[in-house]
Amino acid sequence: MREGPDIARIASLVGDPARANMLNALMGGTALTASELALEAGVSLPTASSHLSKLMEGGLLTLASQGRHRYYGLAGPQVAGMIEAITGVAEAVGPKRVRPGPRDGAMRVARVCYDHLAGEQAVAMLDRLPPARRARHPVARR
Repeated sequence: MREGPDIARIASLVGDPARANMLNALMGGTALTASELALEAGVSLPTASSHLSKLMEGGLLTLASQGRHRYYGLAGPQVAGMIEAITGVAEAVGPKRVRPGPRDGAMRVARVCYDHLAGEQAVAMLDRLPPARRARHPVARR
């Protein structure tokens, strides 16, 4: 590896969706507990604690104890600036996430997907098959 700053290490810390959500939650300037950050990230408390440890080791967070509570915050203005810069690039590039399922409600009810039926109606049809026939169906065997 070349000498100089290890941007790949920092990028990998920020690049995880749960950690990115935690960092974004801290952009408001208020320190938050691990439980609050777990909710923001949509992960369990043990998973959040693991992510927070990595962010602490990477120098992106600070930890302040107040009574029995521990509050996490961004390590400084450089970290906040980095998050703002990454957010700006992400907004300029546009969304790349694909939401599961169609947006149109009618398409969720019934549609054709490649070589098979899909949607709520297809699931209802599969559920109505006799048990012996359902067991032979390729989708039911997954």
